[in-house]
Amino acid sequence: MSLISQNIPGHKTKRVDADGPSFLQGNEDSADGKESNLEIMRMTKRKRAHNGEDEKVAVEQEKEMKKLENSLFGSIYSPVEFGMEDEEKAVDEVDKGSALFFVDRSASIVHPGNDDDAKFSEEDTRQRKPVWMDEEEEKTNINIAKVNRLRKLRKEEDENFISGSEYVLRLRAQHAKLNPGTEWSQFDSQSMYNRYSDDESSDEENGLVVPRGYKEVGAVDDLLRTNEDLVVKSSGKLLPGLLEYSTLVDANAEEPCNGPINSVQFHRNAQLLLAAGLDRRLRFFQIDGKRNTKIESIFIDDCPIRKAAFLPDGSQVIIAGRRKFFYSFDLVKAKVDKIGPLVGREEKSLEVFEVSPDSSTIAFVGNEGYILLVSTKTKELIGTLKMNGTVRSLAFSNDGKQLLSSGGDGQVYQWDLRTGACFHKLVDEGCINGTALCTSPNGSLFAAGSDSGIVNIYNRDEVLGGKRKPIKTIENLTTKVDFMKFNNDAQILAICSSMKKNSLKLVHVPSYTVFSNWPPQRQVLHYPRSLDFSPGGGFMAVGNAAGKVLLYKLHHYHHA
Repeated sequence: MSLISQNIPGHKTKRVDADGPSFLQGNEDSADGKESNLEIMRMTKRKRAHNGEDEKVAVEQEKEMKKLENSLFGSIYSPVEFGMEDEEKAVDEVDKGSALFFVDRSASIVHPGNDDDAKFSEEDTRQRKPVWMDEEEEKTNINIAKVNRLRKLRKEEDENFISGSEYVLRLRAQHAKLNPGTEWSQFDSQSMYNRYSDDESSDEENGLVVPRGYKEVGAVDDLLRTNEDLVVKSSGKLLPGLLEYSTLVDANAEEPCNGPINSVQFHRNAQLLLAAGLDRRLRFFQIDGKRNTKIESIFIDDCPIRKAAFLPDGSQVIIAGRRKFFYSFDLVKAKVDKIGPLVGREEKSLEVFEVSPDSSTIAFVGNEGYILLVSTKTKELIGTLKMNGTVRSLAFSNDGKQLLSSGGDGQVYQWDLRTGACFHKLVDEGCINGTALCTSPNGSLFAAGSDSGIVNIYNRDEVLGGKRKPIKTIENLTTKVDFMKFNNDAQILAICSSMKKNSLKLVHVPSYTVFSNWPPQRQVLHYPRSLDFSPGGGFMAVGNAAGKVLLYKLHHYHHA
């Protein structure tokens, strides 16, 4: 038994283990505490690292949101700072520990003040090219003579084909021509140029240098302040055949006349138009082609108006009818004066008269072949001229020193107003009774109309040299010629008769042919009684027996 018990080792070791020293137990407890503390520290570090990663993610998300908002809505959080991206990248790399230093790249950043780069930028701005060009435009040829609505784009009469790019340029020029600007909106280019030149010279004196790109600012401003044609035609010749025009609002649309319109005339400023008729009212309108606002209306109690005309200096209006007196209206004082009867004369009607271009003399048609000359200043009779037959029409020369007259004997008289003598007489070819006369603004041509509808155009120098034949005879009217008028550059001659409807023709003077598209087919002119062109040729006003003043825009002329 003892031997067997002694050979069992397990109990002794267990007892030793159970009954070991106390300090060994204390060491075991302390080791377990240290292990638990280490685990707690590791957990806190993990939490902190996790929180740090969350914060970084939140910061990055916030940056991404701001970047997206800036790209969509602009810089709303902070102004844009050029050259800061590289520094931010370098700082991020330092924070990450991937590098201990960063390279300063600000020296390689191009600043706007660099001279070479500014030079390149200026050259780029001066030589800006379109983003895209159609190569087919140069290859395409367009026949502008075949289509009626494209004939207006021709520069020469025999021009047929043009390239696509030229076609685009001419269309743009035509659009600018049809939509002109008003004069008050045009900037004074000369004062602009002087201002820039003065500023530039003063800067040079002070030692300041103006950048090269800014020296052309004046020219650019002039270009941007106008809507005139960028492609200017090489010549101002009016082409025959078809007349380019458009119908505008009636000039007297705000207050039509209650009777026939006997007189229409533009003021020298091209914005004021008078209209007078048998309803005894003289009306003034401001012409813009859109509203044509009425400015004033004057009632003449005892004189149905047969003719009213501005003095060429624009200061007064002469008003006459079938009365032995006439009226003068002062535009400045807005005062109407009654003048007459003329001393020593017994005329019962002073309805036909003409005013000299120098605004010094008024010539009235009198009785028994007399022509009455009245001073515009004193309104008194200063002389008379006597024809062999009756007087029916008058016309002054361009300088106002000579007077042309015609009448019942079929001859055209030319008078020297300084001596009162007739220095030349011309038998008007094919004329029995002369009814109308007019002279061109430059004085080289004059036209004579008769009661048979024949209009003869003469060259004054050739007539004075002995030539009796007219340059051209116009036979497009069949009734008595009542009125004729040259436009400002004598390229158009208007002839009309009040005896027949739509009896108004426009003659192309250089070719002596009538425009085929006038009068308008879709518009009734009624019985035309008076006509006038604006000083710049852009407007044409026609007064008719229905009391309307029809207004037209002539596209060849850029200014009113």
